[in-house]
Amino acid sequence: MIREHIFRIDEGGEPWFRWRGGEVSRIEALADMVFAFGLTLLVVSLEVPASFDELFRMMEDFAAFGLCFALMLFIWHSHYKFFRRYGLEDTYTVLLNAILLFVVLFYLYPLKFLFTFLVGELLGLGGPAVPQQPDWSDMSRLMIIYDTGFLAVFLCFTLLYAHAYRRRAALGLDELERHTTVTALQGNAIMCTVALASMAIIALRLPQSPLWAGLVYWVIAPALGVHGYWRGRGHGRLVAARLALAAAGAGAPAAAGGALDTPDQRGR
Repeated sequence: MIREHIFRIDEGGEPWFRWRGGEVSRIEALADMVFAFGLTLLVVSLEVPASFDELFRMMEDFAAFGLCFALMLFIWHSHYKFFRRYGLEDTYTVLLNAILLFVVLFYLYPLKFLFTFLVGELLGLGGPAVPQQPDWSDMSRLMIIYDTGFLAVFLCFTLLYAHAYRRRAALGLDELERHTTVTALQGNAIMCTVALASMAIIALRLPQSPLWAGLVYWVIAPALGVHGYWRGRGHGRLVAARLALAAAGAGAPAAAGGALDTPDQRGR
């Protein structure tokens, strides 16, 4: 009974975090349309292949499409979770949301081009439009475009979470919810840091700079893993304290009731 009340399952949301977003807002509806339109633009071909050769050429692009789809879905889910958690609709939030959606649409074709090239290099499944031997200058510019889009997307999320934390009193965030907000803010800041590191490597103008600028993105998974473990321990301590406090609060009335019954029992 205590756990059900603390989790607030009847109000929806995550464990230990009450979602403050009510009905789907116009901001969220617009974002859903933009993401759906963007995924449509990523489709390999809008025409049914007329021969086996066309079919096989189209299938070669599906690995790159899958990678793009996964990244876009990750960005959409991050957007969805933020607006479900906080339900903010003020001018600053609307502005950041508009910038985020603009960047997502701009980001699509460079993203697909890069992933198509990488899949072609690693698996030999590159489409005919992708250069097989690009020079250093072309790859450097491509990585800068990718870095800029990646940085812009996660900078928007970082600023959104920073804004939610500034509004913590107005939103009525409790200690656990504030901890979760800071964790999300730091996670998005890590993503921005990786993009900046990639840009810095390109700025060195070394012969292998584009290669190392791409490989630096492999740091994201272990960095987020270490950060999640560290913040998760803090979250666990807060949860344990909350449960202990709730248990003590539930036990106090019972103890008081027992104390009141004692004189009566002695009188008998």
